[in-house]
Amino acid sequence: MKLEIGNVNVKDVLLGSENSFKDGILTIDKQGAIDYLKGEDDHITELDIVIAHPGDDTRIVPVIETIEPRVRMDGRCVFPGVTDEVVPAGDGELKAAKGTCVTVVGKEWGSFGDGVIDMGGEGAKHTYWSKLINICLVGDTDEEFERHEQQKCNHALRWAGHRLAEYVGKIIKDVDADETETYVFDPVLKRDEARKDLPNVAIVLQPQSQMEAMGYNDLLYGWDMNHFLPTFLSPTEVFDGCIISGSFMPASSKWSTYEFQNFPLIKELFKHDGIDYNFVGVIMSNLNVALNQKERSAVMVRNIALNLGVDYALVTEEGYGNPDTDYVRCQVILEDAGIPVVGVSNESDGRDGEGQPLVVLNEKLTALVSTGNVGELTELPACKTVIGNLEAMNRDGMSGSWGYDEILGKSARDDGSIIMEDNNWFCGDHISGFSVKTMAEV
Repeated sequence: MKLEIGNVNVKDVLLGSENSFKDGILTIDKQGAIDYLKGEDDHITELDIVIAHPGDDTRIVPVIETIEPRVRMDGRCVFPGVTDEVVPAGDGELKAAKGTCVTVVGKEWGSFGDGVIDMGGEGAKHTYWSKLINICLVGDTDEEFERHEQQKCNHALRWAGHRLAEYVGKIIKDVDADETETYVFDPVLKRDEARKDLPNVAIVLQPQSQMEAMGYNDLLYGWDMNHFLPTFLSPTEVFDGCIISGSFMPASSKWSTYEFQNFPLIKELFKHDGIDYNFVGVIMSNLNVALNQKERSAVMVRNIALNLGVDYALVTEEGYGNPDTDYVRCQVILEDAGIPVVGVSNESDGRDGEGQPLVVLNEKLTALVSTGNVGELTELPACKTVIGNLEAMNRDGMSGSWGYDEILGKSARDDGSIIMEDNNWFCGDHISGFSVKTMAEV
């Protein structure tokens, strides 16, 4: 499979009365976009589009999702099974509006899986999103059944975000790309003879799929991953919109759709493919709840790896807590099969950093990469502008924030300043490989 991503570098984004791209300036017909999105889903009651730039003294909360604007050159939808019918992904040509993201924001209401983005100041250091021009889609819906629930599907707004990403992507369809990323994934059984002596490396992805109620989990070709069993995928499919983020998981631990589209760990594997090792693809797994489900998935991952002839594996999970059981079990069963593993995840050590990092540990886990401690506290001053609703941090059960603490008070204070756990940074641990953090020995 061959996937070509033509990157169009965006210098700025403006809102206007027409769609255009000129001299690096992307202009969006704001009302046209809003009318289109409302026409696609009558559950949407309010929508606005606001632009947030890197360095702005702006806080965005509650953030639901981020997506890179893209367009398929052959006219197929960007997110098969979600924004249109199920069609193949992973090969062909597309274009991407680089330096931007569609950021979906609740106008009033937040949820456990929603988070915070700061565009400037100290807070900007905590997330990758502060480096991008955020095309904020701020809205509300009539989904009253979940209005006061801590866990929300946020279906209408998430789908609107994916549609807006396609809408914006179409603006650059006829624009010449500044550079092209080309990913060639040859059939595993028809590889170049020169590769035969190279070790085989695979990556195991464990996207979020814990919720047995539908509508909260990550979707693969529109299929809820709670109903999914481990399988083999071309890495180019992951880049090409076959999987989208769900609404369940503490905010810092999520993989947003933008991260799936650009998964840095997979890109790094491609860089060395055919040189240092033979990249044999993605084993897509899941994160379920019952022990027999976890064991079944681990066994299937093991068997797929053995049948692919995998010599080394990376294993990475979306989340922590209950998913740590799947994460650790998968690594142990691969190690027992003679396949050395490197694991990549965040950790939950508590506010003092002295807790057990993973729910389950095993002496066979000898190579773990940490992307940060979700419990670390952060205190930041007020921002000049808030996009969304700061009170959601206190009211709506967002992970990492609270309504009142006897010692710390409210997470979102009356003066606009905040105190929260790192749990609350939207995709702040960037387990996909975007991580802005490092480690220090003390």
